Amino acid sequence: MEKKDFQKFLATGSFSDNYSAERYINFCLAQVQKLQEDFKEAASTLQEQKNLITQLEEDLRNVNALSSMFRGVAEGEPGPTDPHSEAVANIVNEVTSQTSSTDYNKSAADSLLPIVQSQRERYRLRAQELEAQTLSQQQQVTLLQNEMDKLRSDNVKLYEKIRFLQSYPNKGNMTDDVTSLYSSQYEERLDPFTSFSRKERQRRYLELRPYDKITLSMGRLIMGNKTARAFAFFYTVILHMMVFLVLYKLAHTESCKRDMMADWHDKYAEHMLKAHGEHEDADHQA
Repeated sequence: MEKKDFQKFLATGSFSDNYSAERYINFCLAQVQKLQEDFKEAASTLQEQKNLITQLEEDLRNVNALSSMFRGVAEGEPGPTDPHSEAVANIVNEVTSQTSSTDYNKSAADSLLPIVQSQRERYRLRAQELEAQTLSQQQQVTLLQNEMDKLRSDNVKLYEKIRFLQSYPNKGNMTDDVTSLYSSQYEERLDPFTSFSRKERQRRYLELRPYDKITLSMGRLIMGNKTARAFAFFYTVILHMMVFLVLYKLAHTESCKRDMMADWHDKYAEHMLKAHGEHEDADHQA
């Protein structure tokens, strides 16, 4: 398939006479796979460039460390015989060597800095280009996926046209992979029993009262979600356990109250018997 034909399809939204729906789908799948491979390659290149920048910075630090150790010393030079002159010459040589070393380090840094800056600028521009390409490829992948979904819907409509053409006596039966792929979807859409059942469910749902609708919605939510089912199960178990504990506590408390009241009644009767019984015996004896 030519690229211009595919762009024409994206612009018009209609199929070409020279290509079938199956070829459009295969082309979209190939484009998606190609864009994914390009995205992986761009990400790998970006990571490699980051590693190269890190290695370059490490090499520059090593160069600066070696340059600081450089000391220029003249060899084979006849030394003066005078100790004072020799001391002065040593001081002059040290100052000269330090100055030359500083100049060397400065010149080396000045010469390497533009190179590093230009190379880093190139890497930065390249990274921006790769990011732009990655964003563009992601947008193309999203566009192609949307087009694939649209193609599936269009294929069902094409199958409807094929069935219409097959209804003529002079046309033979077409049983290929494309027609068999969308035949089930087409039959489900045209099934009168399915349509009638859907309409009946909708009518019965509209006739329900508000609390029935709420109950039905909650039931569908609980039955259709794994997390909701687990929450409802543990909530029911915990609620029943709390009810059982409260009932047990109330029953135990009432039983304790009855036992204590019976105990107090017996003790009170015993006390009254002892107190008033002894007093009555004393009165009888008197």
